[in-house]
Amino acid sequence: MAVDSFWSNIFNPERKSRDLATILRSVPIFAELKEREIRELGQIVHRRVYEKDEVIFREGEVGAGMYIILEGSVRIYTRAFDSQEIELAQFGRGDFFGEVALLDDGPRSASAVAREGSQLVGLMKPDLFDFMDRNPAAGIKIILRLSQVLAERLRRTNEELRQMRTQDSLQQRE
Repeated sequence: MAVDSFWSNIFNPERKSRDLATILRSVPIFAELKEREIRELGQIVHRRVYEKDEVIFREGEVGAGMYIILEGSVRIYTRAFDSQEIELAQFGRGDFFGEVALLDDGPRSASAVAREGSQLVGLMKPDLFDFMDRNPAAGIKIILRLSQVLAERLRRTNEELRQMRTQDSLQQRE
């Protein structure tokens, strides 16, 4: 009996795990991990499906972990003092967000909502810590890369703030 390749791809679990491994490998935080470590990491992430406009997390909530987008897109926003939404970022396939929650137990600094039907994987802090207990060398690689990612995002934020303040200063002189 001939196998329809279209349907065999959809129902092939190896394809899904390869796709997940490829996406995990593309996330800078996991870029230094060995193939075996990526596979093990793929076993501890949690798949989630979100409908369009469904909230993933809200600003002010305690963060539990980070998310990686397998399919779809996500909007990150905060609220101004007058409750107006301020969009901070839009992310798509392969992007990640919420990584600060892996380091501290503080509140989320922004909200995340699905812009369309989206499939995400979540890496929760307790699962990451268990992984690090079993794989200390991999854990060091993850924490080092996480620190580098956060440092780069801080540099970009500082540059944007500098540009805004410079613009404000020039406008005040006029």
